[in-house]
Amino acid sequence: MVAKYVVSPRGGRGVHPDITSALLAAAGRRRAALIEIAPGRYEEALTVRGEVRLVASGGPGSVVVGRARGPALDTYGTVGVDGLVLIGRDADVVGCHTGTLTLERAEIRAYSGIGVHARPNTSVTLRDSVVLHGRTLFSGARGLVERCRFTDAVDNAIAVIEGADVTVRDSRVEGSRIHGVRVSGARAEVTGCELTGTGLAAVIADTQAELTVSGCAIDAVHAEGIGFIEQSRGSVDSTRVTDAQHGIAVASGADPVVRGCTFARCRDTGINVRASGRGRFEECEVSEAGNAAVFSTEGGSPEVHGCRISGGNVGIAVTEAARGRFTRVVIEDLTSVALRVRDGSNAVFEHVRVERCPSHLETLGNGGTTADITDAVFRDFDMSAAEVLGQSRVRLRNVSAERGTLGFGVGEQAQLHLHDCTVKAVSRCGVIAFGKGRLVARNLTVTGSGTLGLGGSDSAHLDVADSEFTDCAVVGVSFGGRSGGRLADCSVKGTRGDGVRHNGLVELVSLRTSLPVVEQDTEPVVPPQTIVNNFNAPVFNAEVHGVQLAWNNNEAVQQQTGEGETPDERP
Repeated sequence: MVAKYVVSPRGGRGVHPDITSALLAAAGRRRAALIEIAPGRYEEALTVRGEVRLVASGGPGSVVVGRARGPALDTYGTVGVDGLVLIGRDADVVGCHTGTLTLERAEIRAYSGIGVHARPNTSVTLRDSVVLHGRTLFSGARGLVERCRFTDAVDNAIAVIEGADVTVRDSRVEGSRIHGVRVSGARAEVTGCELTGTGLAAVIADTQAELTVSGCAIDAVHAEGIGFIEQSRGSVDSTRVTDAQHGIAVASGADPVVRGCTFARCRDTGINVRASGRGRFEECEVSEAGNAAVFSTEGGSPEVHGCRISGGNVGIAVTEAARGRFTRVVIEDLTSVALRVRDGSNAVFEHVRVERCPSHLETLGNGGTTADITDAVFRDFDMSAAEVLGQSRVRLRNVSAERGTLGFGVGEQAQLHLHDCTVKAVSRCGVIAFGKGRLVARNLTVTGSGTLGLGGSDSAHLDVADSEFTDCAVVGVSFGGRSGGRLADCSVKGTRGDGVRHNGLVELVSLRTSLPVVEQDTEPVVPPQTIVNNFNAPVFNAEVHGVQLAWNNNEAVQQQTGEGETPDERP
């Protein structure tokens, strides 16, 4: 049976004037106790032992407990608090040392230090409560947070560390100076929460933590919306991040699974994977990213499936020895390149559709820079569908490029392999190789080019077989400069222009065309070397410094300066 105690500053028969005296009376009886506290301010620091419930009889906020400095409440046992305002400074305002603590409809004001501290092997529940300024710390404890608000924490609003296991539901975190929720070497589930205005990542997992985020809204944060680092694991589902530096960041061996999330108007990147981070991203959407929608760098290795990218600058960028696998991705309406692979990175793209971007694929780097694109559609590109430069190596299989300036281009010392690819309705050139680029094409089809279907220039090498070039306005195939190679079992069709213009350095095997085939001399004319002898030059009999010599000038002005003197001034 529960023993009931009443506390009121006004006193009265059977009424305790302060909370401490009621607690002492309850401790003496060693029974479960209910302490009803009348409205007022109680300048006390409470220590509660046993099975005790403290209730504000006047409703939430009517009872204020605490001193100018120090803690307000320390608990040992099974303790419940309902409707109290607990105030402290320079200490843990509320500390659960052993047992369980339940705070309902409470307000904790921690002007420095910790608002609520759940110590190892304890269990703390916060429900319909508010924590101002201080952080809520679960250290090796179990915890449940429901429908709470955490405002203006001086560091982390909620910290889950050292093996703790905490669930946070339907709560709001705002204005934390560091993180909204930090999980370090522990486990946490964050569901249906709102987080805004944090100084660093709104939610972060580190030190092999396990973090689950679901149905949350994150807005206006100064760094990452969500972060996974230091080999942490977990999942993020149906969460929206808006106006963060990075929507989600994964680094240092972390490997989350992210599904059905939206990253909108992120100032730098939507999805950022770096420093050996991994992660699987499914059915996500990234819109209006300031720099890159998806960024894999410094050894990152994400898998991205079924995602949509729209607006913003760059679509997918894989740089600095990173990797990535991207399938069923749609990219639209960017201001720069859709797919970028650079600096020794490797990327695989499958079932990709890109529309209305200046450039759709760009690679640049050493021979370790590779991209493999299969079953892709590139439409409405201002510049090129694919630009392969440096020493990079690219393979395109079943890729179509429609409506743009240049279809596929390879240059410098790069390599481009085309298999079952098509180019339609480009204004300049279907496929071109230049510099020392190498092009290998099988079953290539170019239709309706505004200038030429296939072109080689400089010292490029082209090996093209079983291909067709139709309705190219000026010439179907052109080999210029010192470019060469082989054109085997190909056809050139149309009613205008030339079929093939070549420099004699290409092997034409089984060419089928009704259009003219023209061989042109493209060897550059080298003028004979000219030797000029100057017999009327001055003769110097000693070492000379700081002189200027001129021949065949109508006028010459000489200035002489001795050491320590200034040159003659002349008008």
